[in-house]
Amino acid sequence: MDQERLSFLALHFTPGIGDFLLKQVVSYCGSAEQVFKTPKGKLLKIPGVGEVSAEAIKHGNTFQQAEKELKKAEREEVELILYTDKKYPVRLKAIEDAPALLYYKGNQNLNVPKAVGIVGTRQATEYGKEMVERICQELVPHHALIISGLAYGIDIAAHKAALKNNLPTIGVMGSGMDVIYPAAHKETAKKMQNLGALITENRFGTKPDAHNFPARNRIIAGMCDALIVVEAAEKGGALITADIANSYNKDVFAVPGNLIQSYSEGCNKLIKTNRANLYSSVKDLEYIMNWSAETTAVAQPVLDLSAFDVDEQTVIRILKERNAPVMIDELSFKSSISPSKLASLLLTLEFKNVVKSLPGKMFTLK
Repeated sequence: MDQERLSFLALHFTPGIGDFLLKQVVSYCGSAEQVFKTPKGKLLKIPGVGEVSAEAIKHGNTFQQAEKELKKAEREEVELILYTDKKYPVRLKAIEDAPALLYYKGNQNLNVPKAVGIVGTRQATEYGKEMVERICQELVPHHALIISGLAYGIDIAAHKAALKNNLPTIGVMGSGMDVIYPAAHKETAKKMQNLGALITENRFGTKPDAHNFPARNRIIAGMCDALIVVEAAEKGGALITADIANSYNKDVFAVPGNLIQSYSEGCNKLIKTNRANLYSSVKDLEYIMNWSAETTAVAQPVLDLSAFDVDEQTVIRILKERNAPVMIDELSFKSSISPSKLASLLLTLEFKNVVKSLPGKMFTLK
């Protein structure tokens, strides 16, 4: 059994160690395994670690829980993606309150060039469902990843429309991976694992309790480039997700609706208060996001690295190795190039037609 993953999970299960503090102690100690080997006195010097949390780390007994969870994951064919893994969604990693651990089942790359979240009311009308279908059809040339929450109404309509249009789709769950909710969506969830994935931050057996869903919404908001709200009442989960996306500086869109329809009030208010761009067609998305279907190329050109200086070669190698968009902060960390120098270097590579900038300060090879 992988000792690092076991240690990470044991730390994750330690009472009083939340996502932020877990990432903090792993960063300071170098690995989860090393955290448990670090003397209590040194742990107490880490910002955020107090007497109670240091004591819990040193004398807690969560390795048995962690071992059981890893064995269950193996039986259920569920992968545990740690915050430190390359497979972890880079967009989500940029969010301060990102989960330290994700449970993942499927075969979808979580770091695709374009990702769109679609959310809305559970009481979807025919108009709402038609708009979701249209959105997914229009996103086909962009090969966009569709992200939603597997709930009734707009969420499940988004997943079904994505599957129908052969677009990958991810369902972010507010329960454990072994508790598909609602149960009526089990068949769709199974299909999504072939052309997409299911993910959750919750351990096995977690029930779909109400407090899990606002937390689930931050993952949807964090994983997408753009969030589209299709039908939402004046209050509800979809508007919470839109507010979270705005706080993450994501681009939010809302589909306008009938003025006398209660499930249009939320969308119309988002547009009226300038908290969302109006979405009437994919052209609105393309304009705001600076997207074009023609540039969604999977293959990368063969580059003669000798034509570039040492720092440029370093950046190109990192982008080539990732084969997906990388945030400027991660590029700076991996290349050991200061952010200011890196910004200038990336601009030079853009002028040389080698690198393409994407929303959210992300970069990829052309």
